[in-house]
Amino acid sequence: MQIYEELIARGLIAQVTNEDEIKKMVNEGRATFYIGFDPTADSLHVGHFMALCLMKRLQMAGNRPIALLGGGTGMIGDPSGRTDMRQMMTVETIEHNCDCFKKQMSRFIDFSDGKALMVNNAEWLMDLNYVQLLREVGPHFSVNRMLTAECYKQRMERGLSFLEFNYMIMQSYDFYMLFQKYGCNMQFGGDDQWSNMLGGTELIRRKLGKDAHAMTITLLLNSEGKKMGKTQSGAVWLDPDKTSPFEFYQYWRNVADADVLKCLRMLTFLPLEKIDEMDQWEGSQLNTAKEILAFELTNLVHGQEEAEKAKEAARAIFTGGSAADMPTAELTEDDFNGDAIDLLAILQKSGLAPSRSEARRNVEQGGVSVDGAQVKDIKAVYTKAQLSGDGIVVKRGKKNFKRVVLK
Repeated sequence: MQIYEELIARGLIAQVTNEDEIKKMVNEGRATFYIGFDPTADSLHVGHFMALCLMKRLQMAGNRPIALLGGGTGMIGDPSGRTDMRQMMTVETIEHNCDCFKKQMSRFIDFSDGKALMVNNAEWLMDLNYVQLLREVGPHFSVNRMLTAECYKQRMERGLSFLEFNYMIMQSYDFYMLFQKYGCNMQFGGDDQWSNMLGGTELIRRKLGKDAHAMTITLLLNSEGKKMGKTQSGAVWLDPDKTSPFEFYQYWRNVADADVLKCLRMLTFLPLEKIDEMDQWEGSQLNTAKEILAFELTNLVHGQEEAEKAKEAARAIFTGGSAADMPTAELTEDDFNGDAIDLLAILQKSGLAPSRSEARRNVEQGGVSVDGAQVKDIKAVYTKAQLSGDGIVVKRGKKNFKRVVLK
């Protein structure tokens, strides 16, 4: 199976332009393609994961990726999928976030010897003359057509600022510049970016003639991939200082049964034949599939050693044991009442429950366990001796747990 056919089999392709030509270029390793990353935080998150994996797959097939950092577009903010305007960032913050992205991307993409490029669109956007841009680009965009774009619909309900309205033009201009400066002939993006991407393709053809080759591909479920980056407790980051390897492992270990095979196909590099065999798995076998998913992705982001530690720590929870690599909450002598501390205080002080009343409700409803054993006594207490050394593993619900120790 060639790479383009594999991308389809893995469920990664949603829409394309010029499919026959795209397929030929990708399969022959002749594509120079880009994916954009706006530096809205100081770490990539799992919402970026699909794009990074796609870049890695295509590079392995001989194609050349361009990771475009949005040092310029980040000054405005992408309105796609937003009901409010993004918070404005300083130039210093954007530059810092770009530097953080560079380090993380290097785990996925080989930038040596021109095999891939990392480019910042601040290079051309920050020095643009406004009147010059209007004359050069403005005539090629229809306002009526722009207002029908999916990326603007939610913002139109509350009021779309002129600042955000320009985002499509800037993203289109990116493709135009990358085409001219680096021979970039293809762009990838999420299904929520389709209008912006078509704008870039059209701009190249209008400015450089019909014979200019510029193509677009969108990734199936990339907008859903962005949602993957958010959980009830916040974002799931690729930076181990923001989301530990163990927490990262557990995020994937706890995906829904209906999503595990989809994630294995789209995000791992396991052979499709092996994943297809898992289609028949059910019951406890799905837990095995989730462990495979969690290990493969943790290995990809954090390395094999951290993935092994996370797997061991996760299994310790389900067997009622303890492990040093799971998230830890440290209590001090001041947290104790004499030699003991009650369970409700442990839940609150460890961050597993926001308040004592919520902790009480969790315990009474049978949602709390300590070292693998359910605890329904709201008056249960634990001594300093019990919390010394490895401490105790406290679990609230199915996905929230911590090793609680006396510092």
